[in-house]
Amino acid sequence: MKKVITFLVCLAIPLAVGGISGFATSTGLDSWYSTLNKPSFNPPGWLFAPVWTTLYALMGIGLYIIYTSPKSEERNNALRIFSIQLALNFIWSFLFFYFEKPGLALIEIVMMWVSILMMFFYFRKVNTIAGNIQIPYLLWVSFASVLNASIWWLN
Repeated sequence: MKKVITFLVCLAIPLAVGGISGFATSTGLDSWYSTLNKPSFNPPGWLFAPVWTTLYALMGIGLYIIYTSPKSEERNNALRIFSIQLALNFIWSFLFFYFEKPGLALIEIVMMWVSILMMFFYFRKVNTIAGNIQIPYLLWVSFASVLNASIWWLN
């Protein structure tokens, strides 16, 4: 039973961060974001929620794998970088959508991308699967970075 609770908590942490970030996103989505010039490759709005929900779930699964791994310096480093990237992920939605600062959000998303890349490598040192399941997250944030930069440039 303890493993199930631990798994649910590890899953809930990134999903809760995503849910709160969703609040910031929703505040600026209709009023501000809809008025921006966007590149031709801007995905339809309905795509973001299922993609992010999946990515947060993969983060939670990775967190569970790392958290339940034997204690070591590598495990501790992986947990630290996970926390850093999750905090940066949380902040980005507020910078971009709530405060309507795509330039500042662009700087921040680059820092987030670097932290996700670091998380990928730190997770892989502890458990290959935990690292590899973060690849979709890294790829999506790579795309989101280009999208953020394009929106900033066009506006």
